[in-house]
Order: sequence, then C-alpha cells, then structure tokens
Amino acid sequence: MRSERWVGWLLVAPALLVLAFLTLFPIVYNVYLSFHETKISYREIVYVWKGAENFAKMMRDPVFAAALRNTLYFMFVATGLEVLLGLGLALLFKERFRGREKLVPILLFPMMLPTIVVTAFWKTLLHPEFGAINNILEAVGLPPVNWLGDPRVAMNSIVLVDLWQWTPFVFIFLYAGAQTIPRDLEAAALVDGASTLQLYRHIVVPLLKPYILIATLLRLIDTFRLFDKVYALTGGGPGLATESLTLSVYRYAFNYHMLGYAAALSLVMLGILSLVIVAYMAYTRGGGVL
Repeated sequence: MRSERWVGWLLVAPALLVLAFLTLFPIVYNVYLSFHETKISYREIVYVWKGAENFAKMMRDPVFAAALRNTLYFMFVATGLEVLLGLGLALLFKERFRGREKLVPILLFPMMLPTIVVTAFWKTLLHPEFGAINNILEAVGLPPVNWLGDPRVAMNSIVLVDLWQWTPFVFIFLYAGAQTIPRDLEAAALVDGASTLQLYRHIVVPLLKPYILIATLLRLIDTFRLFDKVYALTGGGPGLATESLTLSVYRYAFNYHMLGYAAALSLVMLGILSLVIVAYMAYTRGGGVL
C-alpha cells in the first residue's frame, strides 16, 4: 500500500510542480517586487529597495482612491442587479410556456460573445451622435445623453453593458437549480392553500439559496477584476470616472514602468477581494441572506 501511494505521488508530481511554478512563484515574486522599484534598461532590470514606500504612496494617490471607489461600486451594483435579474428570469422560465425552449438559447447568446465584440457593439449603440439609443430618446422627445463621456453616467453605462453580457450566466445557473425543485413539493403547497407568491417566497427561493450564494460569489470575484470593458469603452475616463484597480495596475506597470508600485497595487487588490469574500461567506453562514 505504501509503495502504491508513493507511485501515485510520483505520477502527479510533474503536474504539482508546474502548478506551483505557475501560482506560488508569481505570488512570491510579486511580494518581493512590491517592496522595490525597478529601473529598466535594454540590458537589465535593476531592483531598488523601497520598503513600504510603495504602500505609503498608495494612500496619497488620488488615482488609487478613485479606482478603488469605482471598482467597489461596479462590483456591488453590477453583481446585485445581475443576481436579481437572473433570479427573476429563472423564476419566470421555471414555469412551462409555449416557446420557452427557443427563448432560453436567445437569452444565453450575450455571454457567448467575446468581450471585445460586446464592447464594440455597445460602443456603437451608446455613441452620443449616431448611437441607436440616443436616436430613440430623440424620437420620443428626450434629450440625448453622452453615455460614455459624461462622468455622471459613464460608470453606469459600463454596468449596463455588463448586465447585458453576464445576467444570462446567473440566469442559467439559477434556472438549472430551479429544475431540481420537486414538483410534488410545490403541488402539495398549493393544495394546502399557499398562494403563488407564498410558494415562491417560502419554498422555491429558499431552495435556490445555495445556487444564489454561489452565483453571487462568482460574480463578485469577476466584477472586481473589471478591466476589459473599461479599457475598450472609456479607457478609464472621462477623467477618473471609470478608472478601475486592474486598469491602474496595467497603466503603472506597462505605461509608466513602475513595476514595484503596480505590484503593491495588485497585492492590495488581492487583500481587498479576500476581505470581501471572507465577509460575504461569514454573512451568508450567519443566515444573513434570504
């Protein structure tokens, strides 16, 4: 038995070594880099010890403050709306009606598209002069909106794009969960005099709670990594209205070549996301959801 166990470990050892190299090494190197700053030349990279200076600088950086505020806003607003809309659609499609099988693939279509295609499509729709949305507003007598150029609405426009693309993910996740609810349980509740509202509130939605918690957690993690939509739609502007943490890391690392400061930013990102996840898990375990 012991020899078989060693054989098993030897067989998985190459995969474990590759996994360790691809995960542990970048984290350790990132921590090392966060306490240094780099001087890059065509011959070499020189590491200059900075201690905690990068982290102290972050506390005074208005770009970091704006990026953190925008990222948290996008994270909670987009996730909350996607879960609510996805749950509503899942409950709607839970009931059988004519054409349901044909509508489900149509609803899933946005999340099948690459983000670059989604952003190109929505950038055309949201164009202040030639976009279809402003044309509709003008047709009904409403003033046009500078969706991506107005600091007051630019971030909400990005939330709208994310809703269109990723609400289908939450929907199909919860829709699959809704199919596991026994029909006999629902029928018994209706026979006992429960209304449709009571049925959904006290039976269907509570039974969907594990699926809702997982879908919410997945969307929280994904929305916190906001980069591609901001990069493609607004570039972080106007001003700092849509600047995100991941975009800031990208700028400092590849535009300004401040690798140490970018590494410190990424570590703070990891810490903030970890705190949000731990707080969310503690809240849900304590019965704070549903």
